[in-house]
Amino acid sequence: MIDLRYVKKLIEMIDDSSVDSIEIASEKGVKIRISKTPTQRGVSVAAPVAMPSVMQPAMLDSRFTPPSGMAIAAGETPVVAAERAGAGMLEVKSPMVGTYYGASEPGAKPYVAVGDRVQKGQTLCIIEAMKIMNEIESEFTGVVKETLAQDAQPVEYGQVLFRIDPNG
Repeated sequence: MIDLRYVKKLIEMIDDSSVDSIEIASEKGVKIRISKTPTQRGVSVAAPVAMPSVMQPAMLDSRFTPPSGMAIAAGETPVVAAERAGAGMLEVKSPMVGTYYGASEPGAKPYVAVGDRVQKGQTLCIIEAMKIMNEIESEFTGVVKETLAQDAQPVEYGQVLFRIDPNG
């Protein structure tokens, strides 16, 4: 049995020191690993919030019915709004919170650029989360029409990273 006071004391000692992690193994096969990562303290993740659609009846074009949840900005026709939203485009969204990288290392050629044809399963970018590099693969085959993330910048869960035209 592990003495919780012992574990709490270890945590306090690690917390008050510059040591990042400690691992202790007993002869009975019990292992305790305590680690801290200063960059992760105080991190909070906001849940995605659905925004209501803003539709102005005077601006509706009878030839166009906007997709559910698409907002039309003031002074914008529905057709322009559809082009702005990338009608017919497939979106590759971030599966996690992290830092976006378009290439395998600084100065290297990006995995994909606007206009490139991509195949399903092809690596599009890397998202670094908790010091782990996660390759993000395309869920679609098509042509990259937009890259919406900036290199070495944070991305949120569900944020659109790429728009791909399946017909391109």
